[in-house]
Amino acid sequence: MTTYAHPDRLLLAVDCIILGFLNNRLNILIVRRGIEPRWGDWALMGGLVYGGEAVDEAAARVTEELTGLADVYLEQFHTFGEVERDEGDRIVSVAYYALVNQRIATSQLSEEYHARWVPITEVPELVFDHNEMVESALERLRYRATHEPVGFALLPDKFTLTQLQALYESIFGRSIDPGNFRRRLRKMQYLKRQDEKDLSTSRKGAWYYIYNPEAYTAAREAGEEFLLKP
Repeated sequence: MTTYAHPDRLLLAVDCIILGFLNNRLNILIVRRGIEPRWGDWALMGGLVYGGEAVDEAAARVTEELTGLADVYLEQFHTFGEVERDEGDRIVSVAYYALVNQRIATSQLSEEYHARWVPITEVPELVFDHNEMVESALERLRYRATHEPVGFALLPDKFTLTQLQALYESIFGRSIDPGNFRRRLRKMQYLKRQDEKDLSTSRKGAWYYIYNPEAYTAAREAGEEFLLKP
């Protein structure tokens, strides 16, 4: 019987770019590396894929181990496989980005990994090719946030249009004309204004909104296009 033959050792890993949004900033969660090589250096959260585990399952496990969150937006975006990318062994890494509620995740972070949130604009030098992973993840997120409402995964259940604009400005790294942005938002039937205002920033206050995913699905089926360019 003919079987697969491969003389070289090859390990498969996942690395997760975990993103949050708080105080009008897009932030990334980094950890202190707990093994050699590069013990103690800043890195992304990652790990090897177990033998009986699908790659998507491994990414979900790694994210949950750090944040305590089991149901988050998680997307595979690229595979990093340069021969000498990891100094410790021949490792191919499948990269994912995760969009989480930063406030909730922070309250239940695992202390084992000495994790820290840093602004996406202030990412320090990370191990191996992890900085390249971050840049690639941000590029993919920008495309997805333009064409699909994935960004709402970073917001609390109820939010103001000012918060939503700040989120998009953080993702794209530039200011957005508020008039054009809000005119586009008003056409989105899946954004529902609530009978409640945020009064924390002004006496007049700002209306809260919620995102309705079922209404979005119905809009897509009816041919409505999501396009939210900065």
